[in-house]
Formats: sequence, structure tokens, C-alpha cells
Amino acid sequence: MRVQPFENLDSITVSAGAAVLFSILTQQFSSLQSEIWSEAICWVLLALLFGIGDRFLGNETSSLHTQPYRRSSRASVWIVAGSVVLVCWYKAERGDLALLPILTPLLLVLERILRKGPQHEIPKSTRFPFLVLSSTLWGTSFVAIFSISVLSNWSIVDLVLGVIPVASLLVIYTLFIPTSAEASLFSFPLLPHIDIREAIIPISIRACALLTFFIGFETVTYGLPPVKIALPIILLALLKAFAWYFTIQTARRSTWCTATAITTFSIVSSQNPFVQSSELQAFASVTASFLVLCQIISMLPASISSRKILWLLFLVPVIPYTVNMVTTWQSYHAAWSSFRSSTKHPVEELIEQANQHFDRLLERQSQNYTAAHMEYQRRYGIEPPRGFEAWYQYAVSHDSPIIDDFDVIHKSLSPLLKLSGEKINQIMDLAYHTRRVNLWDCRFSTNTSSTHCVHPSKTNDRSVTLLFNTTLKNLQGILPDVRFLFNHLDEPRVLISPPTDELPSTHSFNFTDFSSKPTWEVLTDFCSAPQPLSQPLDTIKLPFLTSPGANLSLCENPTLAKQHGLLTSPTSFSLIQGPVPVLSTGTLSTMSDLLFPSPAYIESRFIYDEASDMEWDKKRNNLYWAGSNTGGFAGTDESRKALHRQRFVATAQNLEGQEHLYLEEHEGAVKTYKSSFLNGRLYDVAFTRISQCEPRYCRQQKDYFRIKPWTDKDKVLGSKLVFDLDGNGISGRYYKLLASNSTPLKQTVLREWHDERLVPWVHYVPVSMGMEELPELVRWLTSNKRGQEAARRIAERGSEWYKRSLRRVDMGIYLYRLMLELARLQDPAREAFTYN
Repeated sequence: MRVQPFENLDSITVSAGAAVLFSILTQQFSSLQSEIWSEAICWVLLALLFGIGDRFLGNETSSLHTQPYRRSSRASVWIVAGSVVLVCWYKAERGDLALLPILTPLLLVLERILRKGPQHEIPKSTRFPFLVLSSTLWGTSFVAIFSISVLSNWSIVDLVLGVIPVASLLVIYTLFIPTSAEASLFSFPLLPHIDIREAIIPISIRACALLTFFIGFETVTYGLPPVKIALPIILLALLKAFAWYFTIQTARRSTWCTATAITTFSIVSSQNPFVQSSELQAFASVTASFLVLCQIISMLPASISSRKILWLLFLVPVIPYTVNMVTTWQSYHAAWSSFRSSTKHPVEELIEQANQHFDRLLERQSQNYTAAHMEYQRRYGIEPPRGFEAWYQYAVSHDSPIIDDFDVIHKSLSPLLKLSGEKINQIMDLAYHTRRVNLWDCRFSTNTSSTHCVHPSKTNDRSVTLLFNTTLKNLQGILPDVRFLFNHLDEPRVLISPPTDELPSTHSFNFTDFSSKPTWEVLTDFCSAPQPLSQPLDTIKLPFLTSPGANLSLCENPTLAKQHGLLTSPTSFSLIQGPVPVLSTGTLSTMSDLLFPSPAYIESRFIYDEASDMEWDKKRNNLYWAGSNTGGFAGTDESRKALHRQRFVATAQNLEGQEHLYLEEHEGAVKTYKSSFLNGRLYDVAFTRISQCEPRYCRQQKDYFRIKPWTDKDKVLGSKLVFDLDGNGISGRYYKLLASNSTPLKQTVLREWHDERLVPWVHYVPVSMGMEELPELVRWLTSNKRGQEAARRIAERGSEWYKRSLRRVDMGIYLYRLMLELARLQDPAREAFTYN
């Protein structure tokens, strides 16, 4: 007995609506790690559905299929099964089907060829206003191209690889299309067309057999999926089976073009407007959904009047888009209307204080050599090194705005000065010749004013020789011969324990490899009990940074233990424990690497090009960052959650579902409120490459984050706010951002040589490692008039100061002074210095 659950709806309308809804749900629940497993279960369930579904829903073979099918050949069945598996494999590895819309015009052409003859034309309604979108090649091509533009990131690699699933699906649907007698020339004698309903069991058996092989390969490569996703896998398989079943039922009574249109609609309508980075992108997704829905409805037989009810499916993209528009407008209005009176935003107070500090920094610099000499003695309790007066004259002659503030050098040198010059040289010899320590040995020659570096096994010194030869080239006969060891790794190297009563011996360093291991305990072992940092803005409960130096202190910030890859799971961390003078580009607060400017700052890919920049008012009003997930090794899912770059991207893409703190002005006071809303229009943040992880966790990250293709290095200059954060070590792009007309937001735990001359809230915006303040920061700097003006001013002052204090000659002035200190440190005649 035939059962018709919807008395007023034709079964094809029911099938089409169900196909769309189940396809949308499939998109929502899909994941890379569950794709192949769910597909195998899907084809088992699909065979069962065909056994019972037709009797329940009363579906019949369409009258369009007037030509009988020949018995499906084994080759045809294997080709369909293989194509299904190929599409599944691609989705499991890549996750996107951006080129799928092009299948609709391709199938339209094929159907006209294979169903040649008037008796095989698909009935269309001549009164349907969007008939051209489904019945003409140019109409379907237009919709396909528009839909691809919505779905695609226009990556060459993605577009080329995207041909694989498109070609596979084209083969499948071509073999499903019934062939008319008039089109016999286009039929394939060895590959008869398949009646999917009749051949479902042999196709399912072969698909499952092939998928079993891929499951085995995936298990070996990625391991078994976690138990927690067992139920989601089964649910996804069920959704897939129903989507396939109802899509097939719809296509058999209309055209196989509906199959591609249904899948296309499910993809474009599932685009989340809350995470799209522009209003145009969100609106384009809704428009594409409307056009594809027009295709689906017009492809159904004109005699089916109930098909009009399918217009309700347009609510799927429209409702979230409307909610997003309203919420976004409310967020803009709240930010724009707040802090318009005399009440200051906390950031405005920080900016005022920082500018006063910066003014004092410039005013206190010594104006003559005598003052500089006395200031050196006052700060460090010792005489300046030999050649200090010549250095002073060199700095003044090159308009160095900083004369006295080089504490970063002395901080790392002071424990080494407690050893004699002879012992320092012995330790340097031992460290260099200990092969596993992996250091470069460099010599500056005063006769040639050039530097030469050697390594026991490497030849690429990562531009260190270029840096020294470029910045110290004019010091022939002025700067003495100097030897130094440098670390070519991204991570810092040297940890010197607090001094004891006994001076260390020449063999007083140890080497330990902490790669992919937690380093917090060893790096903070000698810290005293941590004291909570004072927070003058504790009433608003947002950690706007007031003292970056204190924020960088591991001893004062125990929460950093779970917030940065260097402290939780560094990719490499070859720790030297002992008084070894080693130059590194960045170091942690408890470590004693001697800091020098990163050679990356003079490499062409990181140098600022004014021609690639634009005026502030022409930039996009958002925060931009794109890059790889360097910064730590993800050996487990938990370790991934503690890595700083992953935490930043998860926050900017609003993936954690947490509530964010925002500020508002209420009766002259600053109040906080919580909201789970994060305005996606204000963030253009994504990974472009996933690496440094176990294979299964790399796949999890590809599944979890929204990945974008590699982008041009200058695209960052198109946004008003630009983010910069650590990778495995310091970020080489920082100077480019400072020099630009954009406002840098900087997050780091690493000290660099320039820390004393770059002032937060004057030249850049500091961001805490916890990032609790980031949503409010971005909102205020982009959506409030006073905030926008503050951001523009920081961009201007940062760019101006970069041109004054971070020039290549400024790097040379710093290195000149560092070399003088190193020359004194390693002087064989120097006795150990015993100051407190």
C-alpha cells in the first residue's frame, strides 16, 4: 500500500525539499576526519533506503525515462564507485568543492546530447521569470561563475586540484543520465548508463570496498578517530544517505542538473555571515543562494504547482544574514555612540601617559660626551668600554635619537662580566666545538671592516654576515677585532642561573634538548613566588597593557605558562644552561641571550615598500593577519589549544564560543558588559598553511580553522589595523608594519634589541597574551570616531619614529656598541668583575 505523507504536495516537491535540507545539514556536520568513515556507512544506509524508501514515499520512475536501461556493466559500476570514493577522498583532504557549480552547465550540455529528441526535453514553465538561469548555457554558466566567486579563494592550487572532484562527479552523473535512441552515437557500448535504483547494491558494495582501503590508509596515517566523534560520524552518514536518496529521486523525475544545483545551494546557503570579513561577501552568498534556488525550482516539471513552496528554502540564508546585519549595526551604533562625552576610554588615558613617557625619553638623552660618560657610569656602575667616545661621536653624527638607553645590552652581559676574559674565551671555544650545541663562530676584522662566520656543518647563516657587513662597513680601524657566537635558530638559547658565591668554572654549561617539551619549569625554576601585577584599570576588568616590560616577565606572569608555544611545546628548543655569550634575535625575560637586530629586518621580503602602501583613509577598516601556524609543535589536541598563534586565530575567527568583554559609557562611568558576538567584518584573520604538528592534529587544525590560500605579502597594507605576533621566534615583518601607514597591534613574550626605543600606545598597540581586551580594542579603534583618530595617530607616529630610530644605520649604531662590549668581555687581560 502506497503511503503519501503530504497530501497537498507532489512527491517530487517533497523529494526536492528534503534533498536540499539534508544536503544543508550534511554541510553543517561535515568534517575532514569523519568524511571517509561516514561515507562508508552512508552507502550501506543508502542501499537500505532504496529498499524501503520507495514504498513509503510512493516514488515512481519518471515518465521522462522512456528508454529502457541496459543491464549495468561491471565497468560502469566500478567507475561510479571509484568516482564516489575519489570525491570523498578529496573532501577528506581538502574539504572544499568550490568548483562544483560548474557542473550544472556541463550537465546541461550533456543531457541535451544524451537525451537528444523532442520527446526527451525537460518540461519547463515558460512563465517562470528566471527560466534562463536553468535552461540556457549562458544562464547556468553565469550562475556557476558567480557561485564559484563566492566559494573560491582564487588560489591557483585549489582551482587546479578542484578539477578532481568536478571531473569525478561529472562521470557519475553522466553515467546516470538515460540515453535516447537518437543519441546512440554518444552512448558508450562498453559502459552502459546506470539506473542508480537498480544498481545501488553493487555500487554500494564496491564503494564500501574501496573506502575500506582508504580507511586503512587513513588509520595508519592519522590513527583512529577519537571516540567522541563516533556518534557525529553516524549522524553524518545518515544525513548523507538521505541527501543522496532524495537528490536521486528528484533528479530521476526532472534532470540530473538538479543534483548539482541542490549541492551548490547547500554549500552557498551554509556560508556563515557572522564570520565573513565583508558585507559584500555576505550579500554575495545570499544572492548566489537565490540564483541557485531559482535554478532548482525551474528545473522541476512545470506541471508541479506545489514547487512554489520551495521558495521557503530561501529563509535558510536570509535569516542568519538578517540577524547578522541587525547585530552588526547594533555593535557599530554602540561603539560609535559611546565615549562621545568628556568620559575617556581607558585606552585614551594610556595613550596620554605613554606620550608623556616618550617625551621624557627623548628629553633625557645626553647632549654631550661628558654627560653620556657619566650616565653610563651611573646606570651600570662601571666605566664604559674602550672606544666608547668614538662610538658616541659616530652615533651623534648619524642623528641617533637614542644615546643612553641600551640597558638591554648590559642586562645580558652583566652575569658574564663576573668571569674573566680568559674564561669567557675558553667557554666560547668549548661551546663552538661541542657539535650538538650548534652555534656559529663569527669574527669581525678591523682591517677589512668585514665579518666572516663559520659553522661545523652549515653554510647558510640566514643573512647574519650580510647584516654585519652592511651595518658595520664604515668602521675599518675603528672597531677592534671581535669574535662572537650566534644562534641561527628562531628560539633563544641561553639560561644563566642566579649568581652564587662560587664563580662558575670553564666547563659550567649544560646542554639539553627541550624540543616539543614544556619549558616553563626550567625557565622559571629560580623565580621567587610570583606577585600579582598591579592593574590600575582593574575596575573595568580588561587587561590593557600599561607596562610591556612587566608583561614580558615570566616570573611575574604565571598565566603565560599555558599561553605561548615556546613555553608549552616549542618546535625546537636547544637550551644552553651556563654563562655562554650567544647572540640571538629574541629572548625571554629569564634568559640571557645577547640581543642583536634580526637579519630578517633587512631581507627584501620584509622591507617596507611605500609604493605598495596606501593612505590611511583608503584602507579597509579592519584587523588583518595571515600566516602559518608556526610557534609551537602540536603533538596533541590539548597542546594545540595552548599555542599562541592558534589561540589568536581562534579568537579572531570566534571559534571558541566564549563571551567577550566590551566597554560602554554609562552616566559618566566606564562599564563592562559581556556578549558572545564578535563582528566578523572587523577581522580578516586566517592561517594560510598548517604544519608543525602530528598528521592527525594537522588535519584537526585544517578542519577547525578557516584556512585561506597564500596571499601577497603586501596585502596586509590594505588594512588600518595589522596584527603582529611571535612565530617560533620573533616576527620578521614587524618593521614593515611599523613603517607603514597602518596601526600595528603587537603581541609577544620575546625581548628584542629595540624594546627601549619603541613605546607602546605611541608607536604600536600592545596586546596581552590572554587577549581578553582584543575584541574591545578592535571595536573601539575601528568603530568609534575618537578610537579611529587614535589609531590613525599611532600609525603616523610609529611610521615617523621608525624612520628616525630603526634605520639600518641605527642597527649599526647598536651593533657597534654591542661589539665594543663584547671586545671588553673577551679581552684576555680582563679580570672578573665583582660588582653587585
